[in-house]
Amino acid sequence: MGQINLKGVGVALITPFKEDESVDYKALGRLVEFQIQNNTDYLVVLGTTAETPTLTADEQINIIRTVIEKNKGRIPIILGVGGNNTRALAEKLKNDDFTGVDGILSVVPYYNKPSQEGIYQHYKTIAAATSLPIILYNVPGRTGVNMNAQTTLRIAAECKNVIAIKEASGDITQMDDIIKNKPKDFEVISGDDGITFPLITLGAIGVISVIGNAFPKEFSKMVRLALAGDFANARTIHHSFTELIELIFIDGNPAGVKCMLHMMGYVENKLRLPLVPTRITTYEKIREVLHTLNIKY
Repeated sequence: MGQINLKGVGVALITPFKEDESVDYKALGRLVEFQIQNNTDYLVVLGTTAETPTLTADEQINIIRTVIEKNKGRIPIILGVGGNNTRALAEKLKNDDFTGVDGILSVVPYYNKPSQEGIYQHYKTIAAATSLPIILYNVPGRTGVNMNAQTTLRIAAECKNVIAIKEASGDITQMDDIIKNKPKDFEVISGDDGITFPLITLGAIGVISVIGNAFPKEFSKMVRLALAGDFANARTIHHSFTELIELIFIDGNPAGVKCMLHMMGYVENKLRLPLVPTRITTYEKIREVLHTLNIKY
C-alpha cells in the first residue's frame, strides 16, 4: 500500500451539468485540466461538493472514468466512498474496481447518529475491507454527529491504512488536540477553506477545498506559503479570500462555487434538486468581490 502525499490543496470537484441537467463530461474534463495546470495537488471525486446523492450509479462510474482518463496519472485521485450502512460499504470496498484511484475519503455515517463506539467500529470494519489508504471525514454540520478527537486518535492508532482526517467540525480546539496527539504518519487536513490558514499554523498539512475549483492557483499559493512558514504573505492571501469564501457558502455548497465557475465560463449555472443556484443578490455580490480582487475571468 503506497503512501499518498496529501500535502497542499486537494480540490473537491463539482459535477458540471448541462442546461437539461445531464452531466457535462466535457466541462468536467476541462475542469480537471484547469486544476492540474494551476497547482492543485490532488483531486477529490464524488464528495459532497459533487452533488453525489443526486447522481445515478452509471453517472458516478462515468465521472470517475472521465477524471482518471483526463488526469493520466499526473496527480493523485481520492474517491468519496462513504455511507451509513457499514456492511454495504464494506462489500463495495471489497468488490468494486478501484483501478486509477489512490485513496478514499469516507464520511462519518450520517442520519442514523451512531455513538463514538459505533463510529469507531464502522471505520474499523471498512478499513479491514480494503488495502486502499483511507481519509476520515468529520463534518457534523452534515452528518448530525461529531467524531471526537479521542475516537479519531483511536482509529488512527489501530487502523494502519487510515492515513488522515478531513476535519470540518469547526472546532479548532478539537483539531489541535488531534494534531498534538496523533501518530507520526497520520495527517490532519482542513475541511473548511476559511480556517485553512490558521489550521496550517497549528500543524495541518493543507485543505480539501471547495473554492479551489475556481481559484486553484491563488489558493495553492496561500497554502504553499503557509506550509513554508511564510505566514505574513500567506495571511495576506487568506484575508483577500475571506469575503469570497463566506459568499460561496451563503446559499449552500456547491451553488456558490458553480456560480463563480459560470462567471468564468467553465460550467452552466445548473444544480440538481434539492439544490438550487445562488440567489441573484449573492450572484451580484460575488461578481462585485471578483471585480474588487481584480481576478480575471
